[in-house]
Amino acid sequence: MAAAEQAVKRGRAKNLSAWVNDAMRLKVDHDRRLAALASFIEAYEAEYGEITAEEIRLAERNARARAVRPRVMAPAGSLVKRARGRS
Repeated sequence: MAAAEQAVKRGRAKNLSAWVNDAMRLKVDHDRRLAALASFIEAYEAEYGEITAEEIRLAERNARARAVRPRVMAPAGSLVKRARGRS
């Protein structure tokens, strides 16, 4: 309730009821996606066999290697030193 009240106070939700309705919609969407993922994995494993811990480890490593790290923005009002050779 505290999160909902803060959202209304900050203008991010029209009222508590609207915030709760949005939260429930997001929960239904989330559950639907999880069910679809479980169904996909079940079908995949039925065709190709159980996904092993080693396959998961390799997939995680490959995903991390391809990941693009976002640039961290300096907080407003802070001074940031520029790298040498840059203006």
